[in-house]
Amino acid sequence: MRLLIVEDSARLRELLTDRVHDAGWRVDCVDTAAGTLAAARAVTYDLALVDLGLPDGDGLILIRDLRRGGFAAPILVITARGSIGDRVAALDGGADDYLVKPFNHVELLARCRALLRRRPSHVGEVVELGGLAFDLATGTVSAAGQPLPMAPRERSVLELLVRNAGRVVTKQSIETALSEIGEEISTNAVELAVSRLRRRLQPFALDAAIETVRGIGYLLRRTQSHG
Repeated sequence: MRLLIVEDSARLRELLTDRVHDAGWRVDCVDTAAGTLAAARAVTYDLALVDLGLPDGDGLILIRDLRRGGFAAPILVITARGSIGDRVAALDGGADDYLVKPFNHVELLARCRALLRRRPSHVGEVVELGGLAFDLATGTVSAAGQPLPMAPRERSVLELLVRNAGRVVTKQSIETALSEIGEEISTNAVELAVSRLRRRLQPFALDAAIETVRGIGYLLRRTQSHG
């Protein structure tokens, strides 16, 4: 899962980023309406958290612009504006939920999970392959029926491989999934993440394996059944 946070308060951006990372999701942060539109054109997001008070424009106009531009992911408004008029305008303008500051971060994450579950493409969508199961709505992983905690980067790589099971995923695609706006990743970040993911899965008797396609990328495929 990859989230976009639109918030002009540096301190709140930092806190939200920490909470989102703790939930196992990737996150990009922008602080202007212009930056939001640029990010939405460059990256496919699963959810956006949008403040209404931005230095270069009103968030209500931004939400309408996002929707007109084809942004399909759920939008959760996070704002100090608590009037009924603002709520109605945001929801009618294309937002999916509305949360007034100050808010509890536990509730914020619960609302995020609820919005992700409502996405038509993700409802009930659990991808299973050789004893490995990945819930695309929640990002939870199980191996041989056992819950499998994962670091965010491992989960991001696995999600990309699971979504493309049986097909080669290029190294460049994985680099994009691991990166965040304004963050540079090391040259061996992909290899390191894949190596850690393999070690995480190794103790389980799975009929699935991550193969290296030399010079191109990686492939998750079903292997010979142990049974």
